[in-house]
Amino acid sequence: MKERDYIIRQETKADHQTVETLTREAFWNQSVPGCNEHYFVHTMRQHPDFVPELDLVLEREGKIIASVLYTHSWLEDQAGNRHRILTFGPLSVHPACQRKGYGKALLEESFRRAKALGYDVIVIFGNPDNYVSRGFRSCKRYNVCLEGDIFPTALLVKELTPGTLNSRKLCYRESTAAACCEDAEAVAAFDAQFPPKEKGWQPSQEEFYIHSHSVIGW
Repeated sequence: MKERDYIIRQETKADHQTVETLTREAFWNQSVPGCNEHYFVHTMRQHPDFVPELDLVLEREGKIIASVLYTHSWLEDQAGNRHRILTFGPLSVHPACQRKGYGKALLEESFRRAKALGYDVIVIFGNPDNYVSRGFRSCKRYNVCLEGDIFPTALLVKELTPGTLNSRKLCYRESTAAACCEDAEAVAAFDAQFPPKEKGWQPSQEEFYIHSHSVIGW
């Protein structure tokens, strides 16, 4: 990546189809045969938890090559008090432009904007190999868990404001925005609007399965 050979801006309505196509290209066959992330993007924009100020694209030479979207989520303490935080995803980078620093640049700009908007914590489900270098740490280190005191390996936490979390137990409550992806018929119908692509298996799918089904023990 050359020095600042790109711009980062908010997505516009005119970008929607381009971003959905980009997302499909970035995720196709990565986690499962095919993908549903482009449908998630399509529906997320209408969800009440969507954060339009953090709906960003990275544009290079007049073409969108990366995208990230955010929703609200929450950390809930044992008394039932909730603190609103952020979750991002999908983060999409065109396959031809991956591992060149564009995803990193887009994320870092989104973190800067999120902090300026007053947010102090981001929690995601992701591959630690991809996000530890961006300041994310294991949920276990912050005592952030799922219902039932479950600490998933893939549950990662980043403090935008250091010291926000003080080791008291907090339960992560994610947005319902991703529930749309459970409707396989709706996903298939939406995907049919795009040029056909062959579904297949590749090793990244097993890596995804391992990360998404493993938890941190005591």
